[in-house]
Amino acid sequence: MSGTWLATLQTETPEDGWNLAVKLSRMGVKATQPSDEVRTRLRSVYAEDADSLIASSQVVAMNFQTVAAANNYWR
Repeated sequence: MSGTWLATLQTETPEDGWNLAVKLSRMGVKATQPSDEVRTRLRSVYAEDADSLIASSQVVAMNFQTVAAANNYWR
């Protein structure tokens, strides 16, 4: 991965924050497994596994918690 893609955690709306949390999660996977070929091959495996899908949802939720804290959504 090269270049800057994350300038800030500040977002205009909570929905924008949610979208940022999803992107953070996706970028985390890409950083962990940089091969497009491997990610594509594995996608069919975890797409059919409830535990993997729940784990993915948990990662997005944790990233949303981070974005929400940065934006003071819980005020």
